Amino acid sequence: MFTDNFFKKVQNKTNIDKTTIITLAEKLQNANMKDEQTLRSVISEISALTGKEVSKEKEDKIVNSILKDNVPTDIDKMF
Repeated sequence: MFTDNFFKKVQNKTNIDKTTIITLAEKLQNANMKDEQTLRSVISEISALTGKEVSKEKEDKIVNSILKDNVPTDIDKMF
């Protein structure tokens, strides 16, 4: 589904390699992404992986967007 070009874009932006991305995706596949605690845990894990701090306000905005299905459908637009 995703090309190596996609993984290169993500790695260039985040310094997270393809293996880590795939491992995280597999973990998330069975997660309840409509559960607020799960979402906050995922945000925290990604924040730690990237070394980028996410403010409480930004975390709230991300969680609310996901819970309200207000997320981009085109992943390329996110990068």
